Amino acid sequence: MRADPAALAFLGPQRLRPRVRETADALGLDGPVALITAGWQEREPEDEELRAHLGADARNLSLYHRSLEVFRDDPELSSALHERQARLRDLQRLYQVRLRHVLDGIRELRDRFPAGDPRDTAIGDAFDSVQRLDRTHLRRVRQVNQEFDATWKPRTRPAVRAHRRELKRELGDRTWIAVAGGHVVVLLNRLRLFDVAGLLETRPVIAWSGGAMVLSDRVVLFHDHPPQGRGYAEVLEEGLGLAPGVVPLPHARHRLDLSDPERVALLARRFLPARCLAMDEGAGILGRKESGWFRFDAIRELDEDGEVRESEP
Repeated sequence: MRADPAALAFLGPQRLRPRVRETADALGLDGPVALITAGWQEREPEDEELRAHLGADARNLSLYHRSLEVFRDDPELSSALHERQARLRDLQRLYQVRLRHVLDGIRELRDRFPAGDPRDTAIGDAFDSVQRLDRTHLRRVRQVNQEFDATWKPRTRPAVRAHRRELKRELGDRTWIAVAGGHVVVLLNRLRLFDVAGLLETRPVIAWSGGAMVLSDRVVLFHDHPPQGRGYAEVLEEGLGLAPGVVPLPHARHRLDLSDPERVALLARRFLPARCLAMDEGAGILGRKESGWFRFDAIRELDEDGEVRESEP
């Protein structure tokens, strides 16, 4: 029986409790697999442990290594990509400053004024400002990416086209695709450089940690206690959009203060109607691309009332 090409699974971190093979079995995936480990960067080829866990014929698509070859063979495109990343970093820094002021303001309103009107109205207005700021930032990032694509047309350049032909050949006999985590920005950029989104649509996909983040419809970075002090979640840019309606939060118990109802409520309310899902070791969601989820395992959902509860499809 042919595997459903729309089958999709997002998993939590795999190092302590690997369950990719178990998930593949649940989806009926028993054939050869293509691996995407570009987020591991220089460690991209170090996939022996993953191969052993899968127990299947696995072929690494080597997107990170391929990107290095593209940069070597097309220095003009490489320079343009670096310039684009510099513009995106500047946009992110400006957004971070504005975001922190608004979110600090919400915390101050809660700390200084009693519950009820007019405080709740002021907080509601501030939430509107946060969501508007997130949308504006996404729109500006999208404009930078669209301008880059229109100017440089990376998929038409010989170095990229050659690798895309090879990728299509290598995927020819692969039943499904596994997308690992790692450095989210690196992973997302390599997936985009080779236009892998179209390839992912033709095969079942299992993604975990950062891999799940980049396949959602927007990439949200989060850490409540970074080394520099109090942190807030921030929108990075649009993801590949295979799974609408969820914000995957891998390593949530290490990176989020889930014991603080105000921070939980702030995060959950901010990204409504999407569902913020805490995905730690052993967690997983199974579904179909662009349609919905039908099975949740060990998933906790952040609620706008500040609760963290076991979630269901």
